[in-house]
Amino acid sequence: MFNVYLIKSLKSNKVYIGETSKIVEDRLKEHNQGSNTWTRQHKPFRLIYYESYHCEKDALRREKFLKSGIGNKVVKAIVKEFSNE
Repeated sequence: MFNVYLIKSLKSNKVYIGETSKIVEDRLKEHNQGSNTWTRQHKPFRLIYYESYHCEKDALRREKFLKSGIGNKVVKAIVKEFSNE
């Protein structure tokens, strides 16, 4: 299973879009431990949303779309709907 996920920084309110073959909650823990430079600077994070795919190609395509200009509007709508703010 491959997952596309949105996590939101509790520090900067920025949204990170990622793709992983790991369990999403485990990947969130890695981000909160500072697994890469960007997330280290913006941690802690809260999981907002994720989608699961059987095919890695589909997950990568969805991640790329969400990071695009049009996809950014979708991300904003998802964050608004699921962030409980």
